[in-house]
Parts: sequence; C-alpha cells; structure tokens
Amino acid sequence: MSSRNRLISLVVLVVAGLVAAVTALLNDGADTGSPSAAKSPSAAPAATATRSGTASAPKPSPPAKPSADQPTWVPTSTALADVCRSKLPSQALDTLSLVAKGGPYPYRSDGIVFENRESLLPRQSNGYYHEFTVVTPGSDDRGTRRVVTGNAGEQYWTADHYGSFQEIDSRC
Repeated sequence: MSSRNRLISLVVLVVAGLVAAVTALLNDGADTGSPSAAKSPSAAPAATATRSGTASAPKPSPPAKPSADQPTWVPTSTALADVCRSKLPSQALDTLSLVAKGGPYPYRSDGIVFENRESLLPRQSNGYYHEFTVVTPGSDDRGTRRVVTGNAGEQYWTADHYGSFQEIDSRC
C-alpha cells in the first residue's frame, strides 16, 4: 500500500472517529422526553475481528458513568469490539499494571514489537505496537493470552494468541 493510500486511510479513520464522537455527544445532549429516544452508547455493537475473517457480535460494554475529571474514551477502530478493563482476568490487570510501571516483566519477550501480521489491529508503522504476556494459570509456557499496546496509549486484549482482539476500555 502506498504512503498516499495509508494517509487517506488514516484520514478516513480519524474523520469516522470524529463523526462518531460528535454524534454521541449530540445524542447525549438531546432530550426528547420519549421512551423511544433512549440513549445508547453506540448505534450498534462492533464485531470482534477474527483471523478467519468471520465476525461474531460481542455484547456491548455497559456505558461508563460520566465524570468531569474522566476523559471520554473513543475506540481506535469501530471494527473491533471493546472490553471493559474490569472484565479482564486478574492476570491481565497485573500485566497492564506492569506496563504502566514500565516493568519488570516476567518474560524475556515482553515488550517486543508486535508486527500485526494478522492485520486485525488498525494499520500502523512497524514498531508502533508492543506485546506483553498475560500469565495463564496452569500453563507450562507463555500461553495464548496477550496485551498489545500502541504508541498512542491504546490497549488491546487477545485470549487466543492473536486470533481475535478487543480494545480495552479503561473507563469501566
């Protein structure tokens, strides 16, 4: 893909995200008084991306309670389902805590560049994503669970060794 096409793709993703954010803000501000105008965190739940190309409809995350000091979370890709941070296994929370501290990590390969060969995460330049092991109880090796982070702070969860991803929503 040429750099021009990458730039166009990036612009399209940014514009789509902005449109979704503005729409959500407008919907939150609208009060029609009718029960049919119930507010929804999103128009439709995003599908979980999978290696086989099929999609399964995830349950939408419950809306976060708004707070003045908490920024609004905007997903980086509407093609990925989101998962509430509080719904992750405790080992994933341990890994996220280590990532926030900058280590030390239990596995030598933690923090290496994740190359996104499956192309399930939004396309970025090489070196943008990094992967971290999530301990799997009872496993003799690293297991299949990982957290992948992006340079802009986004975080993704996979329980099936990159077969599918969910973007981690830190609001809930």
